[in-house]
Amino acid sequence: MRKRIGVYICHCGGNISDYVDVEELSKMFHKEDGVVVSKDVMFACADSNQKAMVEDIQKHNLDAIVVASCSPKLHLHTFRGVAGRAGLNPNNYVQVNIREQCSWPHSDRPREATVKAAGLIRAGINRVSFSEALDNIEIEVKKAAMVIGVGISGMKAAIDLARSGNEVYLVEKDYFVGGRITQREKLFTTGQSGKEIVKKLYDEIKLYKNITVFTGATIEKVTGSLGNFNIEVKVKPRYINGKIDKQTVNRAMDDLQVYVDDEFNFGLSKRKAIYKNYPDALPDVPVVDVEALKDHPDYLEKYKSVINLNEKEETIALLVGSVLVTTGFDNYEPKEGEFGYKNIPNVITLPQLNRLMELSPEKLIYNGKEIHNVAFIYCVGSRQKKGENKYCSRHCCTSTIYTALQLKEKYGKIQNFHLYRDIRTYGKQEILYEQASKQGDLFFKYEEKELPTVEMNGKGISLKVKDYLTGKKELEIAPDLVVLVTGMVARTDAPHISELFKIPIGNDKFFNEIHPKLKPVETVIKGVYIGGTCQGPKNVSEAVQSSLAGASKITALLKSGTVMGDPVVARVNADACTWCGKCAEVCDYTAIRETVNEAGKHIAGVNKGVCAGCGICAPVCPVNAIEIAKYTDNEIEAMIDGFAAKVEIKEKEASGITEEKADVVAAHMKEYPQIWKDILATIESDKKTIPEVVDMLKIAPEMVTYHLMTMNKYGVVAPAGTNEKEEYYYYKMK
Repeated sequence: MRKRIGVYICHCGGNISDYVDVEELSKMFHKEDGVVVSKDVMFACADSNQKAMVEDIQKHNLDAIVVASCSPKLHLHTFRGVAGRAGLNPNNYVQVNIREQCSWPHSDRPREATVKAAGLIRAGINRVSFSEALDNIEIEVKKAAMVIGVGISGMKAAIDLARSGNEVYLVEKDYFVGGRITQREKLFTTGQSGKEIVKKLYDEIKLYKNITVFTGATIEKVTGSLGNFNIEVKVKPRYINGKIDKQTVNRAMDDLQVYVDDEFNFGLSKRKAIYKNYPDALPDVPVVDVEALKDHPDYLEKYKSVINLNEKEETIALLVGSVLVTTGFDNYEPKEGEFGYKNIPNVITLPQLNRLMELSPEKLIYNGKEIHNVAFIYCVGSRQKKGENKYCSRHCCTSTIYTALQLKEKYGKIQNFHLYRDIRTYGKQEILYEQASKQGDLFFKYEEKELPTVEMNGKGISLKVKDYLTGKKELEIAPDLVVLVTGMVARTDAPHISELFKIPIGNDKFFNEIHPKLKPVETVIKGVYIGGTCQGPKNVSEAVQSSLAGASKITALLKSGTVMGDPVVARVNADACTWCGKCAEVCDYTAIRETVNEAGKHIAGVNKGVCAGCGICAPVCPVNAIEIAKYTDNEIEAMIDGFAAKVEIKEKEASGITEEKADVVAAHMKEYPQIWKDILATIESDKKTIPEVVDMLKIAPEMVTYHLMTMNKYGVVAPAGTNEKEEYYYYKMK
């Protein structure tokens, strides 16, 4: 056991000490058995305090330290580094979270927050007393990376990885590379063609012999972990004989008269049953739609030298050291009837309009009629207070305004109407908004609670909107085309990728990084990174930047050929293990296999390089023969004992604040101010909102708000939900 422990309790600049009496706790734990140093510090993470901790460890010969501060997600490595610099094993350090778990959630009850903090710190001391000096595990890594999703983000990342000498596997679900960017004729703000960018990147990829591209491919199975991911990729056939020359293939395509809806163009046009997404789509090999040709045996017989129906799906096993997921996004699909979508002719989405513009070289034609007036309805499927998609999709405003500029440039006299909630053309993109205003586009502001209505009026469309720029005046527009500005949503196959790689998914259904600022492309699974729009809405440059950040992380990881793995892995007690196989059954990482030890006994063997230390194997062992390093039974049981131990803190000491604040608390305990009594009288029988209290007392709203917030802070009143419109909180007596 560790018997010379240092305890450091952080004020966090008031984030903790405003509600938790850190000074009293420091005095309390100085008397704890085994604690040699106990200090309260303003900022534990500050350089000056780190130096002081190093000096303490060396001066007092400490064999373990406990830091009570913020979440370990933020500063775990900071204090491990402190321990290492002082000559202490980094695993003889425990961080206790008393900010997110005490001061912030219990700011209205400072005494109880202090008591809870004391329990958590004592649990940390007990745990570290049983800590072991563990060494990191050296893992050999395969100097190869897989990039899943071959849009612009994936291709840029692959080139960057290959340039650094890594073997790179690019896996694309579609038969052609490029993703959504190929559906845009021009990109803001450069005006470049999406297809030209994709061709340029693809040509560059072909120059690297260490890049392999799989199209029509999906991930089927993933095993292993950091440095050695075993991934099975299923590749669908194109049913085109690869030995036949292009002229023969083109002749077969020209002779084919079987057409189906073109998914690439959102059903706005037809494509042949042997097709490419667009004429210059890459790779330059068409695909046979077998389902569409099954009723045309004569054609199949005529071109049997071109079409090879005997091709089968192929499963390829690949070994890579790291994975970058750049699977992109889906466009929001409006519900039937949403702003007339699918019920009223000439109501389409912005992605459909972009394809329609490319398919209409001279005049904008839809449903056989030329379009002269276009109305854009913004935020369709985004920023929904009561819907699924509460987020802003970032790119939509700029994309819409740029499309409106292109309409005027390409077709001349087209009048654009913009029905928006807020215009978010951030940064230099604001220039586009100014250009649209100067060219005569009209902008009308609406609110979510009063949405525009789209109805048929005879043979035309009637679009009504309450314009907040003219005092909610109801305006009626008769556009030839209504365009719903839809945002980005997570791909439908995101849950499948998430399940395979154990990547967390947020409430918005996009992949979650560890921290948006500190670790913006890392996931909780070591060696798995995310980039581009699979983690949330971004424009092209932002998506590329994040994918390149992921590529740089992978390059740094694979550079040396070995990585130091966390020693938190499963350990087996060979004497107790009887090999029932239950631990292997529940292990998602296939890290446990049956082995035979030197004595000839069949036991569970743990592959330390593969084990992620998740701990799911420990509770299923019927003989308790398996445990996780740093989470041993001794450590966990000691923590429970420490947290359950009685804590004696006097109420006056628990405030941990100034005498002036203590006087306020005392006043709260003895006699409330008159205005508090008046407010309490209004909510004595039933809960009230602030406006309701104002109406009853005839007092200035800011005065009622200030006192109610103060009463809430000291536990006199408590929130009781919101009113029906979710505009105000109700308050009730506590």
